[in-house]
Amino acid sequence: MFAIEALSLSKQFGHLQALSHVDFTVSEGETFGFLGPNGAGKTTTIRILTGITTPTEGTARIFGKDIVRETIAARKQIGIVHETSNIYTDLTAWQNLMFTAELYHVGKAEREKRGTELLELFGLSERRDDHTKGFSKGMKRRLTLAMGLINNPRLLFLDEPTSGLDVQSNLIIRDVIRDLNDNGVTVFLTTHNIEEANLACDRVAIINRGRIAAIDSPERLKKTIQSVQSVEVAFDAPQPVLVEELEQIPTVSEVIKQGDKFRLITEDPPTVIDGVMAFAAARRARVISITTLGPSLEDVFIRLTGLDIRTKGVKTVD
Repeated sequence: MFAIEALSLSKQFGHLQALSHVDFTVSEGETFGFLGPNGAGKTTTIRILTGITTPTEGTARIFGKDIVRETIAARKQIGIVHETSNIYTDLTAWQNLMFTAELYHVGKAEREKRGTELLELFGLSERRDDHTKGFSKGMKRRLTLAMGLINNPRLLFLDEPTSGLDVQSNLIIRDVIRDLNDNGVTVFLTTHNIEEANLACDRVAIINRGRIAAIDSPERLKKTIQSVQSVEVAFDAPQPVLVEELEQIPTVSEVIKQGDKFRLITEDPPTVIDGVMAFAAARRARVISITTLGPSLEDVFIRLTGLDIRTKGVKTVD
């Protein structure tokens, strides 16, 4: 049995076709990434899978339960963590957890045991009885995730779980996601952090303009554009390096400035390495790091979606 089955899902809002015959499955215990540019159909898909929106066409099943015809039975098995916080700031951390547990009809003894464990897990035990109005963004995000887990779900929907968080909260949440997956919980993750999906997900789906552009493991997707290789180089001191000069190195097709480094796109890394060393010698500059890189998941994302916000001339990547 699959944790999620999306069968020819379509959704139309007036004249807007938000989804068009979307098909995919997610296996039990899998961490599945769902990537796409803004407006691609990610939110609409999640709203259908969680029973908030009804599809215009198609079927969605959660552990075999039709989300439209068996909504309550399906929802009992899922937890949802939205991108925006859904905590009540006039309640304490404990009260938020207990209220959420009651909505899921979790028994009193079980919800109190589970709530205590979750506050400990997310480092919030000492703030248990504090009103959440004074919590930092990271603390609110951790509490939101705890609320999504209070019913001990088999499937967890995570919408941008680490967006804009401090390092500590980021690490805690990533560790929890890893532990959940190790314990057999299926995780459906949407994120704008492509590297996060690359590290966390067994498979990813890339959706664009309401259609699935690709589904596979991150490494297999990268192999589909093996020609996008590169050499990344950094010099010992700030150099008045002109991107146009680096582009003159044989076999370099594009140069992207990334902070204090330059990424030289090429199909022939050895030739470029020789060219970079000659370039540095001519400028009396010392190369402090040089690395060959294969295609990244971000490269796949850009290739499949046609998304490229870089400008002409000196190009930068956030």
